[in-house]
Amino acid sequence: MDIFGRLATNIRLKFKNFVFGIKKYFKKLLLPIYLFPIKLITYSAYYLLKFLIKLLIAFIGLIIDCIVFPFKSLKNFLKSIVLTIVVIYLCLTLVVIADYLKRQYGSFRKTFCALGYPINQKLQKSVVRIIGGYSEGSGFFVEDDKVLTNFHVIADEPSPKIVFPDGSFTTPVKILGNKDADLALLFVKEKRSDLVFKLPDEIKLYEDEPLVSGGYALGTNLSGETTVVKGNFVNFRKQKTSPVGYIQTNLSLVRGMSGGPLVDQCGQVVGINTQSLAGLSLFITGVDAKNLIPSFTDQNITKINVDPSKSPEDAVYAFYTYLKARRMRDGFNLLSAEYLKKTNYQEWTNRFTDILDVNVFKTERYQNSGDVAFVKFSTKNWVDGEAEMHFYEGTWQTVNEDGVYKMFRADIKEVENPDWNWFYE
Repeated sequence: MDIFGRLATNIRLKFKNFVFGIKKYFKKLLLPIYLFPIKLITYSAYYLLKFLIKLLIAFIGLIIDCIVFPFKSLKNFLKSIVLTIVVIYLCLTLVVIADYLKRQYGSFRKTFCALGYPINQKLQKSVVRIIGGYSEGSGFFVEDDKVLTNFHVIADEPSPKIVFPDGSFTTPVKILGNKDADLALLFVKEKRSDLVFKLPDEIKLYEDEPLVSGGYALGTNLSGETTVVKGNFVNFRKQKTSPVGYIQTNLSLVRGMSGGPLVDQCGQVVGINTQSLAGLSLFITGVDAKNLIPSFTDQNITKINVDPSKSPEDAVYAFYTYLKARRMRDGFNLLSAEYLKKTNYQEWTNRFTDILDVNVFKTERYQNSGDVAFVKFSTKNWVDGEAEMHFYEGTWQTVNEDGVYKMFRADIKEVENPDWNWFYE
């Protein structure tokens, strides 16, 4: 007990001396108070200089020891050789890792965000199909109610359909674009903030930086989710006749991917899929697209122009055009009073829930009749994530009500596997 008591007394004494020393030091530092700022700067500089001198002396001593160590004995010499080999190996490993990270992510700045960003999943959940009667492509939301795509995807198409990754689809309520820039903006009623890819204010790409593109390869000829392809940045390009600049890569795009996004490893959009040839692909820069969007117009956008009051054949053409554009209320209003006795708006629209597109090949007066029109048309139906084509022909008897020819009685039959003559005869 005496030993432990003396030990405890010794510890308490040392602790009191330590506390007393701390108090004395801070009293000396703080008083007089007007000298405190000068003392603080002086002491800080003194201790920093003292630390640096000790560090330098230790470093010099380490270098001297390293030089002298191998020559003290044969054993030390062999140890030095082994240690040198290990250090060289570690340095070369770091060089290899740094080169891999640069090739994999383009820049060390993008390494950490790329490691935790699920690019493939984001593209597969966000890129949408654009389906029309004359062309198909891809697109993506740049705002919660606006989808960006290529102009050539919706050219000559007044009512393309936007198919979401979950299989549902909608029709744009407005289309604006710039034909020369090959860009179009589709406005939708639905707000989908979860699908938005923001366009950039500036683009910084590094040599051989990896880039990723998403789109629906081969359109509806290939079912399933978004195709994601990877490649590398080559250079920025410019065409004299184009109002936009391009990003050149070594990706291989195929038909149907036009209008989809090109993103970097961090998921930032840098371009819009545009054209590809033999492994050389061009993408409209995201900056140019963002700058041009406010100037988009409907000048070159195809409009729906029908007049069901002109003739029975014009009324039938208007009827199927409204179905094509999914202007269901307008189509329903072309049904005659007699026809409406056996249906209502809800039942009638439910017949066409899966129709993506209607293409009218021919409408003409049937055998010089006064109120019957002959029609040939096709429908593109979206069934279980795939597009199905159906072909029809037959007659519609019409009736003039309030100066408009309306649908009265139909005799329409499906045509199985029509040959080429069917489309042109």
